[in-house]
Amino acid sequence: MAKAKNLLLYITLVILGTYFLFLGLTKAQGFLGPFFTAIILSLLVLPLSGWMEHKISRSGASLINAILLFLISLVFLGLVSYQLESFVEKWPKIKETMKPKIEQVKQFTVDNTPLNEEDLQLSDSKKASGLPSSAGSSGQAPQEKAASLLSTISGAIGNFLLTFIYVFFLLNYRRKFKNFLLHIFPDNKRQKVKSVITESAKVAPKYLVGRLLLIAFLAVLYAIGLGISGVDNFILVSIIASILSLIPYLGNIIGLAMAMAFGYLTSGETGVLIGVIITFSIAQFLESYVLEPYVVGDRVNLHPFIVIIAVVIGNLVWGVIGMILAIPLVGILSVIMLHIEALKPYGILLSKKEFPEE
Repeated sequence: MAKAKNLLLYITLVILGTYFLFLGLTKAQGFLGPFFTAIILSLLVLPLSGWMEHKISRSGASLINAILLFLISLVFLGLVSYQLESFVEKWPKIKETMKPKIEQVKQFTVDNTPLNEEDLQLSDSKKASGLPSSAGSSGQAPQEKAASLLSTISGAIGNFLLTFIYVFFLLNYRRKFKNFLLHIFPDNKRQKVKSVITESAKVAPKYLVGRLLLIAFLAVLYAIGLGISGVDNFILVSIIASILSLIPYLGNIIGLAMAMAFGYLTSGETGVLIGVIITFSIAQFLESYVLEPYVVGDRVNLHPFIVIIAVVIGNLVWGVIGMILAIPLVGILSVIMLHIEALKPYGILLSKKEFPEE
C-alpha cells in the first residue's frame, strides 16, 4: 500500500512538474525564443568564427559573424516579402483562372452528393456574412487594433535584433561560459565535462552545416523541377521551399502549397500541377533516402517518433519558431547525452541507435 502511494505521489509530481515546466517555457518565449535561436546560429558559425580569430581579434570575428547572419536573414525576409507581394498582385488572375475549376467542383458535388446548388449557395453566403461579424466581434476600436498591431511588430523587430546581439556575446564570451560550466563541477569530473563540451561543440556545427548543405541540394532540385514544370518565380520559390524544410513535415507542405500557388493556381494547367507534385515527391524521396543519410549522416540522427513529438511540443510551446528550433535543440541534446555515460540510455532513446542486446 505504501509503495502504491509513493508511486502515485511520484506520478503526480511528474505531471505537475511537466505542466509548470511547459507553462514557464510558454511564458518565457519572449526571452528564450531569441536566446535559443542565437545559440543555434552561434554554433552554426562557430567554425568560421574560430578560423577568423587566427587573423583578427575574437571581438572582431564575433561582430563580423553576427552581422553576416543578420544580413543573410534580411535577404531571406526580403525574398519572402517579394513572394508575398507577387502573390497578392497575381490574386485577381488566380481567382479568374480558378473560377471554372471551382464551378466544376461544385457541379461534381451536386451530381454525386446529396447536396444541391441551394445548399452550396447558402454555405457561401454564410461564410461571406460570417467574415464581417467575426472581425467586428473583437470589440476593438480601430485605434486599439492599430496600437496592438504596432506593438506586435515592434516586439518582433526587437526580438529579431536581440537575437544577433546574443550571437555576438555568445561567440565573444564563449570561453567564459565554458569555464563556468567546468567550475560548477567537482575537480575529478572537470576533464570529463571538458571532453563532453569539446565533442558537442564539434558535432553540433557539423550537423548544422550538413543541414545547410541539404537545403542547398533541395534548392537545386526544386529549381530544376519547378522550372521545367513552368512555375512562375521558380528560383525564389525553390529557395524558400528548401529553407522551409527546416520545419519538419509542415515546412514541406507549405513549400508544396506555395509552388502550387505560383504554378497551378496561376496557370490552371493540369501539367503544371503534375510537375509540381512529381518534383516534390522526387525531392522528398532523395532527401529521406539519399541526401540526409550521406550529407547529414549519423551526427544526430534522431528517431522519427522523437522528431514528431519534438515538433508537436515545439509548436505548442512557441509556435512556428518552436517547430524550427525543436529539431536542432533536441539533436544537440542527444549528442550531449550520448557522450555522458550516465545519460547515454536517454541519448540512445532519442536517436536511431539501438540498445545493446542483453
